[in-house]
Amino acid sequence: MTPRPFLLALTTLALLPGCSALSALSGAATPLDNYDLSAPAAPPVARSTTSRQLVVELPTAPGALSTDRILIRPHPLQAAYLPDAQWAEETPIMVQTLLVRTLEDSNGFRYVGRRPLGASGDYALVSELTDFQAEVGPEGKTAQIRLRLTARMVREDDAAILSSRSFNSSATVASTDTLPLVEGFNQANQALMADVASWALSTLNIGVKR
Repeated sequence: MTPRPFLLALTTLALLPGCSALSALSGAATPLDNYDLSAPAAPPVARSTTSRQLVVELPTAPGALSTDRILIRPHPLQAAYLPDAQWAEETPIMVQTLLVRTLEDSNGFRYVGRRPLGASGDYALVSELTDFQAEVGPEGKTAQIRLRLTARMVREDDAAILSSRSFNSSATVASTDTLPLVEGFNQANQALMADVASWALSTLNIGVKR
């Protein structure tokens, strides 16, 4: 007959993995706070609206950014995510949405969108998102928001690249708490969007109001 203490020990060991799994499932079910960024309140505005249509393609991005999680880098070679927060959309989709809104608000195009219904646009904005993260300072108390987007303006009828440019934007955040970090992202994002809109209007020879 097997001694009772040994049976008790086996029962306890058998239950431990189950408890661990239940704990992990409970943690995974905890909803994260959702955050969104906004287009510039005062974007560059064209002098007049043209008949051109602009398609904003989904930006390509590395794996660390192809998610709705908010990327932070405690070390230049380390990728991590805020544990209690996420973007309302995956990062490339959110950036595409912000580009569409900003270029729509410029009033320089008859149509700006992801793809016109039943037709192609006159031009396509093709981009690559390489940086969209918070880089934590040496003492872990401050952070630098760093954004980088490489954009190409492509003529649709012959796929000619009219212009290509890399855009960088940053903001210094005095705290690594979630809300200050998101506000820093929004500040850097608005500057980035305004720069892209100014470049797009200039590339297509659409005048900007001063």
